[in-house]
Amino acid sequence: MLFYLTTLNLARFLCRNYIFNGLSDTLYNVYSSVTTARALWESLKKKYKTEDAGLKKFIVGKFLDFKMVDSKMIMNQVQAFQMILHDLHAERMKLSESFQVAAMIEKFPPLWKDFKNYLKHKRKEMRLEDLIVRLRIEEDNRLFEMKSEKLQIEAKANLMEQNGNTSIKKKAR
Repeated sequence: MLFYLTTLNLARFLCRNYIFNGLSDTLYNVYSSVTTARALWESLKKKYKTEDAGLKKFIVGKFLDFKMVDSKMIMNQVQAFQMILHDLHAERMKLSESFQVAAMIEKFPPLWKDFKNYLKHKRKEMRLEDLIVRLRIEEDNRLFEMKSEKLQIEAKANLMEQNGNTSIKKKAR
């Protein structure tokens, strides 16, 4: 019987110290006065389980406040938005795919207003992957147009026009 009690105490001691081993120094100082592993585990669980609700609210806030701007590449902003959607999914907050597509369309920057209206008037429901493919194509087309406009401006700036009169008139002496 004595052997059993010492083994049980050793197991409790090891369990408690195993939990302490995973704590940072500041948390160790706070929780070192807790005597049993169960009390330690329950207090840590209570403290950090309540922060999950705060994390969900933070992620929802990021989702609602997200805005796309004209100064950044659209695909980089789409990836950032997808990360927010992934965080929502990781917190077990489900959004339908049609809602995700509509939300992303609404967050387009002001210069994309025509494309945004075009997508809004489509009758067929679109998947998120299809929207991303269309965005990539549209962004590539816009970049190509901007490059061709720059080349045209540079070509006009370096254009030399020649007078119709090519003969040299000699002055009479």
